[in-house]
Amino acid sequence: MRRVRVLNGPNLNLLGTREPDIYGHQTLTDIEKKLEEEAGSYDIELDFYQSNHEGDIIDRIHEAYRAGYDGIIINPGAFTHYSYAIRDAICSVNIPTIEVHLSNIHSRDEFRSKSVIAPACIGQICGLGADGYSAALFVLHRRFKER
Repeated sequence: MRRVRVLNGPNLNLLGTREPDIYGHQTLTDIEKKLEEEAGSYDIELDFYQSNHEGDIIDRIHEAYRAGYDGIIINPGAFTHYSYAIRDAICSVNIPTIEVHLSNIHSRDEFRSKSVIAPACIGQICGLGADGYSAALFVLHRRFKER
């Protein structure tokens, strides 16, 4: 069984109530439950973590490496635009990582269109709402099958 860590950054704990016209009405728990069901069909075990603190997210990336995780799905939230520390952590562990955003960051405020995290990832998925997490899980599943 493969293991994937799903990391969510600042303010994602407020999904469902935070700007639902942009981020939708699903809560983070709703998204996690759906993803857990999908992961079962792929024989993937998921580990979820959300934090509003940059260092906690970095620690979870490092722990994923030490524990032998096979993939990471990360929605860094606002850290997307300036956290070179999270980017460096992803580069340091050499775990296939996919960056996910609920909204299309390229069609919003100019500052949101730049991701310092994306170059450290195998890909970025944005603008698909909660389905972006499912797409990331599917991509990792396909990569695992190819190995």
